[in-house]
Amino acid sequence: MSSQSSLVQFGGRRRPGPPALVVVAHGSRDPRALRTVRALLDGVREQRPGLPVHLGHIELNEPLLTDTLAGLDASGTTDAVLVPLLLARGYHVKRDIPEMAAAARVRTRVADPLGPHPLLVDALHTRLLEAGWPPAMTPQELRTRGVVLAAAGSRDPDSATDTRRTAHLLAQRLGVPVIPAYASTATPTVPEAVRALSERGRDSVAIASCFTAPGRFATESAAAAPWIASAPLGTHPAMADLLLHRYDRALERSDASNAAA
Repeated sequence: MSSQSSLVQFGGRRRPGPPALVVVAHGSRDPRALRTVRALLDGVREQRPGLPVHLGHIELNEPLLTDTLAGLDASGTTDAVLVPLLLARGYHVKRDIPEMAAAARVRTRVADPLGPHPLLVDALHTRLLEAGWPPAMTPQELRTRGVVLAAAGSRDPDSATDTRRTAHLLAQRLGVPVIPAYASTATPTVPEAVRALSERGRDSVAIASCFTAPGRFATESAAAAPWIASAPLGTHPAMADLLLHRYDRALERSDASNAAA
C-alpha cells in the first residue's frame, strides 16, 4: 500500500498524518553550516520517510523559523514539533524558540535540545576516533591524555550544566579527563582548558568539537588543539537518531499531559 493511500481510512475519510518535525538551527554566516544542516535533515527523512521534515533558523539563514511556521500554516499543517538543533539549554531554547512558537498559528510543541544524551556522546566519540584518537590505550597512555570539550558557550547557567554533563559522559566513555570549555561568552576558554590539562601532566590533549556544523567557533577551537581536533558533529547518524528521539519524546510528553488532563 502506498504512503498516500495509507492516510485514507475505510469510508474515504483521511487519517491525519504525523505532526511535522521542524528542526530549529541557529544559523551561521559560514555557508558550510547550511549545507551540513540540510544534509542532516536528508538523513532524518531517510530514516522516517513518512514524516514531514522542515528547517527553520533563529537568525542569519533562511528560512527563518517564523517563515517556516507561517508556511506550514498556509499549507494546512496544523501540528508541529520544534526540535532545537542545539546541544544545551540556553536563551535560544528557553526564550527565542518558545516565543516564536507561541506566535505561530500552527499548534506547536518544543522538544528538548540535543544534549546531554548518550547519542550525542556516540557522535563525539566517533569524531574523535576519526581524528586519530586511539581506539585502545595502555594505562600509561591513559595517564597522559585528556580532552577539551569545545562548545559555543552561554550566559545561562543551565547551558553550562548541560555541557558539563556531556563532558562527564564523554569522560566515562574515554577513560580520561574531559574539561568543558567555550568559544564565547563563558569560561574557561578552549586555550585555558588546554593549559589546565597540560598542568596536570596531560601532554596529549585533544579537542572534541561540540558543534553541530562547521563555522567560526569550530575553526577557532580546533586551532587551539595541541594534538588532534575532531570535526563538528554534522551528519553523523547518531545526530539524526537524536533529532527523531527528541521529536518522539516531545509527542510522548504531550500525549501523557493530555491523558492526565
